[in-house]
This record gives sequence, structure tokens and C-alpha cells, in this order.
Amino acid sequence: MEKIQMVDLQGQYKYIKPEVEMGMHEVLESAMFINGPKVREFQADLEGYLNVKHVIPCANGTDALQVAMMGLGLQPGDEVITADFTFAATVEVIALLQLTPVLVDVLPDTFNIDPEAVRKAITPKTKAIVPVHLFGQAANMEALMKIAHEHDLYVIEDNAQGIGANYSFSDGTVAKTGTIGHIGSTSFFPSKNLGCYGDGGAIFTNDDDLAHTIRGIVNHGMYERYHHDVVGVNSRLDSLQAVVLKEKLKYLDFYNERRKYAALRYDDFFKNHPNIITPVREAECDSHVFHQYTLRIIDADRDALVKHLQEHQIPCGVYYPIPLHLQKAYKDERYQESDFEITNRLVKEVISLPMHTELNEEQLSHIAKTVLSFLA
Repeated sequence: MEKIQMVDLQGQYKYIKPEVEMGMHEVLESAMFINGPKVREFQADLEGYLNVKHVIPCANGTDALQVAMMGLGLQPGDEVITADFTFAATVEVIALLQLTPVLVDVLPDTFNIDPEAVRKAITPKTKAIVPVHLFGQAANMEALMKIAHEHDLYVIEDNAQGIGANYSFSDGTVAKTGTIGHIGSTSFFPSKNLGCYGDGGAIFTNDDDLAHTIRGIVNHGMYERYHHDVVGVNSRLDSLQAVVLKEKLKYLDFYNERRKYAALRYDDFFKNHPNIITPVREAECDSHVFHQYTLRIIDADRDALVKHLQEHQIPCGVYYPIPLHLQKAYKDERYQESDFEITNRLVKEVISLPMHTELNEEQLSHIAKTVLSFLA
């Protein structure tokens, strides 16, 4: 059996190697490394895939979130509501801009932000909501957009883990995650469903004026060289990364289907086990692209299971072991432990198994049986 990896980027690369190397050679020959034609080609391709008017590439997913908030004109002291159970980058940029992060609990089935918790957290200072499509599962955007409309709030989608996922509204319409709120952001970190070979990110919006503002912000606030009209940053996607992303985008739906297949096979192995809760999904899996396949381990020792898998050379991850409200950088006396009942439970239960496009039946079976042997 081939070595099991958490993410098999080498195996994925061998199938696109000729095209990627040819595209990189073109960039090297042209020496158009920044804002070259490959970046514009990828941008146009991604706009078509997402059915969104504007994609603004940038240097990484954290920058994408920060620039999104800068583009909306949020001011120091404005409150931004987001989930307690997510990666720190989501709250990090709120703090960096001297905005006020307001952390709320998540739902136990999807792990995504709880709309009712959002509603209860709104104050006169609230300006925005940042839902995270965690592990590739679409958040409840219909409920969140309704709340935002009622309270005149911005919605900034953190789509770093969910690119390619579909959200189905109650009226039957479907939209890609990241394109539903006022603005969306994503990361192209190598391990993402659509990942480059370094750092990269992008911002999405259907608002023409907002897109114009953001294009200036990512380029030192310039629309014309040496004319700085807004306060900006230096955050651009380089042409070599655009080559990789342009090629991978052709296969994104296939990649996501491979992940969904692996998730369904895991489900089959773990079905009805008393100590395992498998990931929920809706709309025939279209709502979930399985950036991670994350179990909840109940009435058993999750940490001992991690050690058991490691002893059998099976990688795994705990995303995330500490809630944001307990992180030293983001502690706040406003928070009460009773406000984070679900998050405090999840951090003790969750474990993510290997999930990528190259997993084969033998590997999936071995991983699942190793988990089951521990819980026997």
C-alpha cells in the first residue's frame, strides 16, 4: 500500500505536470511575473466558474479577508461577528484593523456559525458578519443574509475551505459559496481544494464600485502609477501561481467529486457506530466539498485515537484544539463560557482524517479499520 498522506500534492501534480511546466516556462520566458497575462487569464476563468462579476487576486487568503474589510470602509471600533470555531486568520484580520471581534457559537452538525447566535450578538456597533464555510460545508447563507438585511449589515464570506461548494436557497436557486454575501474571500494555500504551489488568495464581489476600490487597495492604493488614491497594501498573486491555479481550476469539480467519494466511503465504514458522528451534508453532497473529513468522537478518548493513528503511520489533524475565545490574543472579559457550549464540546471531539483526490480504496479501508479497531 502506498504511504498515506493527509494531502497528496505530489500525486496530484503528476497528472498536470506537463501543462504546469509549459505554463511556467512561458512566464519565465516572458519575465511577466507580476500582474502578467496568466493572472488575468486565471481571473477571468474563475469569474466564469463562480458566475461572479469580479475576482480580484491577491497574495494570500488572510490578505483577502483584510482587504475585503478595508474595501467596505469598516472603522476602528466597529463590531464584526464571526465564529468561535475556526482558524485564527478570520479573527486576526479583524483585530489587525482595530475592529472589534465578536465571537459566537456554532452549530453541532455543520460546525458553521449559528444564525441565532449571530442575531443575539448584534448591537448598534455591529457592521458585518463573517460566516466561515468550515471544512468545505456551506454555512446557512439564507438565514444569515436575512439577518444582515434586517440590520443593514455587510456579509463577508470566508470561503478559504469551501471553494466549489454550492448553496441551495429555499426557492430552488443555487449559488457558489463566496458569491452570496456582499464580498467573499478565499485562500489558494497548497492544501486547499484549489491550491497553488505557494501562497495566493482572491476576493469576489458583484459590486462594481467595491471591486474598483479593492483593485486599488491590493496595489498600494494606486489606480494610476504613483497616484495613491486610497490607503492600500501590497498584495498580488504572482504569475507562476496563476499558471498552477488556471490548470487546477479545470479539474476543480473533479477534485471535489473525488473528495466526496472518499467521504461517502468513510461514511459507509463508520455508519451507525455509537462513538462516531460523521459529517452532515445536504443537497446530495453539493453543499460540502470536504476540504476536511471531520468526525466527532463521542464517549471515547479522541486524543488517544490521534496517538493510535500516528502509531499506525496514519496522519490526522485536530482542527481546532483551542476555541478562539480562549486564545491568549483574543480573550475578552465580555465572553462567558456558557455562550460557547457547542464549540467547547467540539474542540474535545473532532478529528480530521486524510482527505484528498488521490485516496484509493485500499487506503480508505485501512484508515477506517484502524479507527474502528481503536473503538472496538
